[in-house]
Amino acid sequence: MALGPHAVFIVAVYALAFAVVMMLVVWVWIDHRRQRRLLADLEARGVRRRSAGVASSPGPADPMKESAA
Repeated sequence: MALGPHAVFIVAVYALAFAVVMMLVVWVWIDHRRQRRLLADLEARGVRRRSAGVASSPGPADPMKESAA
């Protein structure tokens, strides 16, 4: 493989790019595991997603309807 006089630079840049991409992959994987653990902890404490069901308390009154009356 003939890369010419800049072979060292080319190989170094490819190695650096590979290292950065691998660090990002590992970072995302670790964060994914952390988020799953946090979600499991919230679910174990009984906290549910808002979209999972009916809200336990009514929200604030609509100020637009009150001002029109």
